[in-house]
Amino acid sequence: MGNTPDVVICGAGAAGLTLAIELARRGVSFRLLERRDQPFHGSRGKGIQPRSQEMFEDMGILNRLFATGGPYPLSRTHHGDGSSTDSAVLEAALATHAEPYRQPLMVPQFLTEAVMRERLAELGHAVQFSHTLLGVDQDGEGVHVRIATPSGEQTIRTRYLIGADGGRSFVRQSLAIPFPGQTLGVRAVVADIVLQGLSRDAWHNFNEHDMARRISLCPLMGTDLFQLQAPVPLEGEVDLSVDGLAAMVYERTGRDDITVESVSWGSAYQMNARLADRYRVGRVFLVGDAAHTHPPTGGQGLNTSAQDAYNLGWKLASVLEGAPEVLLDTYEEERRPVAAAMLGLATRLLEHAQRGDNRRGREVQQLDLGYRASSITLPAESREGRIEPGDRAPDAPLQGAGGQPIRLFEVLRGIHWTLLGHAADRIAAPPRAGLHVHLIGPKGDLRDGDGHFQRAYGLGPDEWVLVRPDGYVAAVADGGRLADLVSHHAACSP
Repeated sequence: MGNTPDVVICGAGAAGLTLAIELARRGVSFRLLERRDQPFHGSRGKGIQPRSQEMFEDMGILNRLFATGGPYPLSRTHHGDGSSTDSAVLEAALATHAEPYRQPLMVPQFLTEAVMRERLAELGHAVQFSHTLLGVDQDGEGVHVRIATPSGEQTIRTRYLIGADGGRSFVRQSLAIPFPGQTLGVRAVVADIVLQGLSRDAWHNFNEHDMARRISLCPLMGTDLFQLQAPVPLEGEVDLSVDGLAAMVYERTGRDDITVESVSWGSAYQMNARLADRYRVGRVFLVGDAAHTHPPTGGQGLNTSAQDAYNLGWKLASVLEGAPEVLLDTYEEERRPVAAAMLGLATRLLEHAQRGDNRRGREVQQLDLGYRASSITLPAESREGRIEPGDRAPDAPLQGAGGQPIRLFEVLRGIHWTLLGHAADRIAAPPRAGLHVHLIGPKGDLRDGDGHFQRAYGLGPDEWVLVRPDGYVAAVADGGRLADLVSHHAACSP
């Protein structure tokens, strides 16, 4: 790795790793720096929502994550008389052709990040641990980044700096970006423990209606651990040792048959809901918890953070290859409203949880998030049953012209834009670097024999849809405006 990379990423959590993978896929030179001397080993974020599963499929790691983790168990509420009640935390939702993933996947954060580091290694890159940011100084052409390393202090010159360094972000503070919000008056413990005495087929909850004594113990899929979660007093020390957590478990469950054998990680933290005023200052950007911090309810944090990076990655690469600099302004434009909505949702779910209601619906799956108001979304006339520019591009089972089955997501997968014509004429769409053109219809290279594409997109004959590299629809138009779609791709590309 050279000392003059195009991008320096500060922080190698889920957001930093996602961005690194996206840049590596596109051949961008970068350095990924992490102040810790080894990978984070806790389970703080453990849910991978359906939209993130689609993102991770595109990045080439979804099947590894499925093999690593597992489905969420039922919620088991234990009552004072020794009885218990089982319920589903999540609404029953079956996968469809358009939405192939409809249930969250449980993978402890340290295992998710391990899979991501493995993918990054395949792409020829690695995290540089024990690298601490000391200073940031930017000008119109780039950024000087001063860091402490195991071999001494050094200064890196880079085109762009990305702060993926968490809620206490040094990058955000060095830019003096305000981080308004509120402390939510809830302090909690989260810990990864080995225990005996509880089955691993359920997420066990005790004293759900008593905030002072509530405790939950969730088996962490892919490990022999349970995640302990419990509210604690706002002030005072919390004993996170084996004896301390064993005493908490006994006091709150009333059961002496549950034994805590070891603690692999633990943390006591204040819940906050905060959103950075800006995501960009010049050549420096914030992603993930550096830009937004939130209560863990609803499992939105890791997902929102990784999707920040997924949004920024293709745009950074495009600009570094020669696309207009203004493309980078759309990162904050698109992602900050998503974070604001996520903060509101997580806070509402926290309020519900305090009343003993832990149910989750479609709103946590992130499948309905989109960018209709974005300046790089071409407006189109609204029509019932038709895909809208700015929406997530649905999946659909198709057939190749030779008869072989293929999913639309396989067609979209990769670093390119995609132009799909429905029952259209290929001659109308000239080839262009970075733009894959496919025709769907009897004379096309792809066939919609069962009509799933048509039902998902609602396109008429000779209508076209332009899909961005991150799987969102940029534009929809009929054949008479096809040149507008090609021009739009050109305006967003090198």
